Amino acid sequence: MRNLPDTMQLVVGQGGLPKLVIRTPQADAEIYLHGAQVTHFQPRGQKPVLFLSGKSSFEPGKPIRGGVPICFPWFGARQDAPAHGFARLREWELVCAEPGAVTLQLVEDDWGATFRVSVGASLGMELTVKNLCREARQFEAALHTYLAVSDVRQVGITGLAGTTYLNTVGEPRENVEGTAPIRITAETDRLYLNTISTVTVEDPGWQRRIVIEKAGSHSTVVWNPWIAKAQRMADFGDDEWPGMLCVETCNVKNNAVTLATGAIHTMSAVIRPC
Repeated sequence: MRNLPDTMQLVVGQGGLPKLVIRTPQADAEIYLHGAQVTHFQPRGQKPVLFLSGKSSFEPGKPIRGGVPICFPWFGARQDAPAHGFARLREWELVCAEPGAVTLQLVEDDWGATFRVSVGASLGMELTVKNLCREARQFEAALHTYLAVSDVRQVGITGLAGTTYLNTVGEPRENVEGTAPIRITAETDRLYLNTISTVTVEDPGWQRRIVIEKAGSHSTVVWNPWIAKAQRMADFGDDEWPGMLCVETCNVKNNAVTLATGAIHTMSAVIRPC
């Protein structure tokens, strides 16, 4: 689209992919049209809030490693189909731009999706899905948020006490989260089910908290690849794992969403450093 506000530019990003650069009085942000992916958010006078791998691919048909990938319409691996769905691999259309906010759109495979991003002291993201098929359909979705942290081994995660989670490292098994802050001490991949709770990441190394508020979401994923898995990932640096933590706003597995024909569903997250 044309006539972008003064706070916004559409430029050529890494790999020649189009990228929106947003500068507001409160913060800077960058959004690739490839995957409608937010790759940078940094409030004035603060460190970046999002992690982006220096080894990430920036090319059509491949995901960007870091920022906030959109996983849709499924989550995880699927035989003969891209992991985490097609949304993060497609170029979205910019349909609305206003000072500090943009809306992007994708229509594919009987699904319509819009993604609105607002940039201020907080990062707001809103994914709205519409069923364009003639029958009811089910989908999964995740805002796969990579947070930048000083050292993942030192952070504490609160807000999920008492929640049942599926631990998918090794043999999958169910557990219930205790009352102490969650600590990352090894490869971690936990799917918390039936939770609408706000999650807070306490980062003493950078003397800040990151608060993740959400709506329309009943799952939360906490993930860090640790040492061995980081070394197996071609688009992730071997020594990058201490500087990131994923806290994902989701509707997956038992919390997948079923939509009637023509129905819509909105899932949103607000990332607030303080």
